[in-house]
This record gives sequence, C-alpha cells and structure tokens, in this order.
Amino acid sequence: MQAVDYTRARALPALLAQRIVVIDGAMGTMLQRHALGETEFRGERFADHPKDLRGNNDLLVLTRPALVREIHDAYLGAGADIIETNTFGATAVAQADYALAHVAREMNVAAARLARAAADAAATPDAPRFVAGALGPTPKTASISPDVNDPGARNVTFDELRAAYREQAEGLLEGGVDLFLIETIFDTLNAKAAIFALDELMHDTGERLPVIVSGTVTDASGRILSGQTVGAFWHSVRHARPLAVGLNCALGAALMRPYIEELAKIAGDTWISCYPNAGLPNPMSETGFDETPEVTAALMEDFAKSGFLNIAGGCCGTTPEHIAAIRAKVGTYRPRARRDPLFTALLDPAQA
Repeated sequence: MQAVDYTRARALPALLAQRIVVIDGAMGTMLQRHALGETEFRGERFADHPKDLRGNNDLLVLTRPALVREIHDAYLGAGADIIETNTFGATAVAQADYALAHVAREMNVAAARLARAAADAAATPDAPRFVAGALGPTPKTASISPDVNDPGARNVTFDELRAAYREQAEGLLEGGVDLFLIETIFDTLNAKAAIFALDELMHDTGERLPVIVSGTVTDASGRILSGQTVGAFWHSVRHARPLAVGLNCALGAALMRPYIEELAKIAGDTWISCYPNAGLPNPMSETGFDETPEVTAALMEDFAKSGFLNIAGGCCGTTPEHIAAIRAKVGTYRPRARRDPLFTALLDPAQA
C-alpha cells in the first residue's frame, strides 16, 4: 500500500482557508464523447465476459487506462486542484450488475494510481494537486423499497453496503488517494454506511484522511430522494466531521442556489463544496446539457460573490472548458469563512 502523504493532507485545509479550491468536472461526459462500443469496454481481458459491459465506465481504468488518464490530464490542465478517481460505480454492489463484483477492489486500486500519477505530474511546489477517492451512491438504496407494493422491502442491507464501501476504500487508499469523497448522495443511510466503512478503515489502518460528503437535491422540493431536507441531511452526517459538505448533480447551479445558500448558513464549522450539472439535460447538445462554460461559470461566480463557496467544480455535462471558466471566475473572490467549532461551542453549546 502506498504510504499516505500527510504533507498533502495538511496542505488542502490550508489551501481552503486561502482561496476557493477547484475540483474537476464530469468524467462520464468526457468518456461519452468517445462513443466507445462494447469491444472497447471489454478490451482483451474481458472479451469473453458473459454480460454486456458497455456503459461500465469504471471498468475503463482496466481496459482503457490511457483514455482515463487523458481526461484527468485535461482537467488538471484546466486548473483543477482536485481530481476524482473514476470509481463512481466501483463497488461490489454496483459491479454485481455486470457480474464483475470480484474485480471491484482492483478497479479502485487502478483508478487511484491513474489519478495519482496524473496529479503528481501536474503538481508544482506552489500548486499541489490532490486526488479524491470517489465513492458513489450505488444503484441500490437502504431506505427506499424497490417494490411499490411492499414499502418494507429492501434490495440491500446496511452491512452489505458497509462491506462494499470498505472494500472500495481499501483499494483507493492502496492506490494513493489524498481524501475520500462520498458523493451524489440520494439516500443518507447509504452515506452513513460509507462513513462507517471509512471510520472503520481508518481506525484499523491508523491512517486518517479527510472526507468530503456531497448530497444530491433531486427536484424543486429541496429534498434528497430519501426525503430529507438539506438541513436534515447535514445534521445526519455532521457527526462524521467532514472536511467539507456540499451538493452536486441532479440540478444546475441556478436551481441549486437556494439549497447551497442554506447549507452555507447552517454548516458553519466546515467548508462548503458545490459542483452542479451544466444546467438541464438537452439531448441535442454535444455534452447532453444546456449550459455553456460561460453560463455555468457566471452562476458559480454569483455563488462565490455571495460567500457560499470553498470548493467549486462541475458534475454532469461539464468539461475541462467549464472548469477553466469556473476557475477564472471564482478565483477573484475570497473563500467562505468557516466558524471555529470550539468558538461556536462557547457561544452556544447546543450547536457544537
């Protein structure tokens, strides 16, 4: 296992206090531009695999690693301080749909090493680059029944999720990530399984990496899919003491604004991240979404100007061009100030 570089681990919080940090954009959007077919996804190793593999983007770290590296390089070249591993669906739970659960850990190790190599190549003494190990939500939910006729039914247990996330995190840690990113959370119970797995891993290994937690507001109700408001979501994960909490995916920045504003107000003792979609889906667009880099960047500039942001980037539909435009716009603004939790406790112990 690659030793954790605590110099970088300490550098990220210091950087967050100085300026708005930029995270990369969509991996899936960039991969879709290449219109890969079944053969490209399979590669030689999985040529005879019994199930279709097209669309399994996580597998490409094994079958098309040069392409994944190329995308990492493009985001770093656009000014991203943090790049995410291509592991959104690289859990045994998600890979079971492709009959590849047994390859999940290997995917995470390979993905982390690819991102690590890209980040190290782009880093300079004045501009460190960081790798976030991405833990996605999985296609199964611990809180919601998959059967409308049986509200109590579940297709996954908390312990199954915990074990899958533990395996994923072990692979990411072995590959050399600097932090973990639990993202696109639509079910807080799934996120709690990931948090528990990370806590367990860090206790067992003695390593302690920062964790970012990012939820997904699914519609204009202002709730995540399992029913929580943004405020309830924050209080459900606050015990994890994340480096940052934020929102990503599902909505563009314009529709996300009231929810990121609320989160910026109530989550005073942590940093705030935001990486929205490039507006609404549009199948006629090259990226599948409406917003140009200039439009997305202008909306994110408003967030920065309003004092909402510490970490800014993009999700579905965003490209290196979007990230470069976002960096140029938010870079002129001071980061949102974080309240010291000890000071907060002295003012109001109930809020500590």
